Amino acid sequence: MEQPSSVKLVEICRVAPKPGAQVDLLSLPLTYFDSLWLRFPPVQRLYFYESTSSSSTTTTDSLLAYLKTSLSLTLKHFGPLAGNLTWPQDSPRPVLSYVEGDAVSLTVAESTDADNFDHLSSNSVFVESRAYHPLVPQLESSHERAAAIALQITLFPGRGFAIGTAMHHAILDGKTSISFVKSWAHACSKQVENGVSDIGSDVSLPEKLKPLYDRTVIHNPTGLGLESIYLKEWQNMDGPNNRSLKIWELKAPPDDSVRGIFEFTRGHIQTLRQMVVEKVSDLHLSTFSLVCAYTWVCLVKAQEVDAGKTSYQVFSVDCRSRLDPPVPENYFGNCTRGVPVFAEANELLGEDGLVVAVTAISEAIKGLDKNGVLKGADEVYVSKVKDYFGVEGFYSTAGSHRFQIYDTDFGWGRPTKVEVVSIDRTGAFSVSDSKNGGGGVEVGVVLKKHVMEAFASLFAKGFGKH
Repeated sequence: MEQPSSVKLVEICRVAPKPGAQVDLLSLPLTYFDSLWLRFPPVQRLYFYESTSSSSTTTTDSLLAYLKTSLSLTLKHFGPLAGNLTWPQDSPRPVLSYVEGDAVSLTVAESTDADNFDHLSSNSVFVESRAYHPLVPQLESSHERAAAIALQITLFPGRGFAIGTAMHHAILDGKTSISFVKSWAHACSKQVENGVSDIGSDVSLPEKLKPLYDRTVIHNPTGLGLESIYLKEWQNMDGPNNRSLKIWELKAPPDDSVRGIFEFTRGHIQTLRQMVVEKVSDLHLSTFSLVCAYTWVCLVKAQEVDAGKTSYQVFSVDCRSRLDPPVPENYFGNCTRGVPVFAEANELLGEDGLVVAVTAISEAIKGLDKNGVLKGADEVYVSKVKDYFGVEGFYSTAGSHRFQIYDTDFGWGRPTKVEVVSIDRTGAFSVSDSKNGGGGVEVGVVLKKHVMEAFASLFAKGFGKH
């Protein structure tokens, strides 16, 4: 097995919004959607970019200049991300504040084994889970304040580079964080296209990428009192009136853990749909529900979950289009909620396990349309969530195939691989669009090596008869 990749530090710098740029928004209060995630671990993603004929002519110095300058230009539009999260004593809720001089931490590193790039960026091999840890930044947090984001660029001389991101979950949901990275990529690609890497240039963003900071679009549902429920729980955790912003530190994965990415082609998804329709005909079989159901069943089988247990899966639902009135797609911040579903392990292990799983997920999604997307949101107990991380038989999702994360070209081509690094501590499985396109979906899992081998066998075998 490959040993964890080794990198040497080149520099740690701080990148501020473009000098002289007007950052109109200086203070942004959290909403109940945000405060639910107040001390959750950050989401860490890693984007690999292979050297191409166009990028091979770009020197390391100019590549870094393009990336740093375009980041500064992007922060002109995303100024709050250069700030910090605090919880002033005179404020009923935490606040994301930007003051002049605030900046984003950017680490530049270089791999001491550039040839390892091919192994780390391959989808066809299992990679030791900890091999990615040196490639993603750590998000600064203390009891008094927490950074919004942190970034890292790791160079693999002659082979390519990787961009690692750490995003504070109480400030950005998946859609917002991907929108920021795509905005940065858009700004950088325009600079590369024009051959300009100085701060004197400027970049305008497409309308769909421009962040909307208006908090009034988030309406508090009558009678639920979600904000007070969530904030009271955080304040009562580890003592009265505890306003700590220190991010939870979760247990590192076992040494023998490996990562694997599995692709559902459009053909695979249609096969799953047909397998379910043969037995149940009145379900709404979305791509998401089929992918999550099949992954759930394979995980329960591979991990040999006790047949007498109840297995749970929590998936995230984007509430923007489901709220009344709807929230614009470019809204900046969290606008998602976790929806729990459960099934008895013995049923998931049985012949109709896929039907059981997809029925549970589909019914939960149908319930959102019938009862409202916030139904049951007041029964979420954040103080207990930490106990479920990494528990066998309990699963959650990270990401969405609708984010189109592979449409993230900084000017030298699309990424060859995108990983959600943080799933090795949370126990979630990642979901994204496939790098091969065609309507496919990628699922990323982290498991002990022998369990991963069992999962891979089950994943392939499930399609064998069809």
